[in-house]
Amino acid sequence: MRITDTADMWWKTAVVYCLDVETFMDWNDDGTGDLAGLAQRIDYLSELGVTCLWLMPFYPSPDRDDGYDITDFYGVDPRLGTHGDLVEAIRTAHDRGMRVIVDLVVNHTSDQHPWFVASRESKDSPYRDWYVWVDEPPAGQQPEPVFPDQESSVWTLDEKTGQYYLHHFYKYQPDLNVTNPAVRDEIARIVGFWLALGVSGFRVDAVPFFIDTIGESPTALPDPHQVVRDLRAFINRRSGDAILLGEVNVPFKQQLEFFGGSEGDELTLQFDFITMQNMYLALARQNAGPLQRALEQRPEIPRECQWGTFVRNHDELTLDKLSDSERQEVFDAFGPQKRMQVYGRGLIRRLPPMLDGDADRIRMVYSLLFSLPGTPVLFYGEEIGMGENLEIGDRTAVRTPMQWTSEPGAGFSRNDDAETFPAPLVTGEFGPEHVNVQAQRADPDSLLNFVRLLIARYRSSPELGWGDFEVLPQSSEQVFVHRSTWEDAVIIAMHNFGPDPVTVPLELEPGSTAIDLLSPHDEEIKGEVDLGRYGYRWLRVITPTTRRLR
Repeated sequence: MRITDTADMWWKTAVVYCLDVETFMDWNDDGTGDLAGLAQRIDYLSELGVTCLWLMPFYPSPDRDDGYDITDFYGVDPRLGTHGDLVEAIRTAHDRGMRVIVDLVVNHTSDQHPWFVASRESKDSPYRDWYVWVDEPPAGQQPEPVFPDQESSVWTLDEKTGQYYLHHFYKYQPDLNVTNPAVRDEIARIVGFWLALGVSGFRVDAVPFFIDTIGESPTALPDPHQVVRDLRAFINRRSGDAILLGEVNVPFKQQLEFFGGSEGDELTLQFDFITMQNMYLALARQNAGPLQRALEQRPEIPRECQWGTFVRNHDELTLDKLSDSERQEVFDAFGPQKRMQVYGRGLIRRLPPMLDGDADRIRMVYSLLFSLPGTPVLFYGEEIGMGENLEIGDRTAVRTPMQWTSEPGAGFSRNDDAETFPAPLVTGEFGPEHVNVQAQRADPDSLLNFVRLLIARYRSSPELGWGDFEVLPQSSEQVFVHRSTWEDAVIIAMHNFGPDPVTVPLELEPGSTAIDLLSPHDEEIKGEVDLGRYGYRWLRVITPTTRRLR
């Protein structure tokens, strides 16, 4: 179904904010964040400029994988609240002009899910075919588990029935059998349920694994992508402007397939992992070349689709699409200690500690994020420069409680027993005593207020979400300059990846000038632009035609 009304494509200029309810705000003082606490902090997100809230899993779960091992796709974890609390949070967000999307984790279930419990009862169970069972793992090379330090195979033997079941992730997360029409119908019911409660779409977890048909007959589902097409068509029928934001970490050519090719009838948005990884390589080298090449290699996508751009997400900061030598460069620059690395392919750090707290460099990166073509996605705490807790280890090092104040519980909870928290607080120079919302709200020069400015300028600059993108070649390798053009409007963004000041030529048509959107002054700029150490500029080009329209 083609969308023709630009108002329905709200995601083109959205600002997405990802959070985990259990680490965001504890309202009943039991040490765990909850939906009531989230509702109390919606105004903060609205003030920041967030237009779309992405909730990580809040479903009932044994919580062995931070909620991604789900036992009820229709439920709400009682530790976090009730369906009523969730609806109240969604309603409050809607009242502030904010949409809500939720995680759709249907590649697998928990091994404690009633479906899997019934499935392993016997080979004759009605739920047996809801999962992938084989007498022996298929011959030939097997895919590597997603977490190779935890699992040695994607197949585990169930001693009760003598067959192996498939799990791309942990063995306690058996994969659902997407070739089974009953499973696909159930997924549609799950999606319909949450749409009816007011959500505006879904962040779809691990999409390539979701439609992987390993262990099944190739004739059972000749085109696995039909699963995504059917899901997109279903949400379009139920809610014309709901979205599917896909986690698809594959080469660009394959990503284009997950958009639905030229038809654009599969995922609405996809995270751009390749550009993110090359951005970190560019930061490590202090050379904009890797970022520029990645953006120029992006395939053209349908108008109904969009890239999701990000600096950090809730998982490891994966570098798997870089070469071994390139990955080592990033490790050497930003994660030289083994405890900072994970799975041999990624980092478990947040940006500010990686950049040694360098305020100029941190701000340059976020200026870059909001000026790149695509929809920016923030992970909670990025707006204040939170760090990670390496003592936790693994991916959860970045999933620490939100730092609201400098108080002992970081304003996250009034419970003085930190042992009850879902994760330990960050300590040291990035801990709540030094990094918190309360202090930064009162400081006009804080990172929080800078990000708020970036969001405001981004939201008032449709060129960035809708425009055609073009890299403007530069003589200095440390400078990245690009132009976004939409109808008669043009923005030129400049970013200096190096510590040395540079002067960048600004070539404009006769009679045209430019205004820096990030400057408090309205001075018009012509000719050359000075960029300080890790400097940045957003220049709106004013032509004789647009000047008359102002």
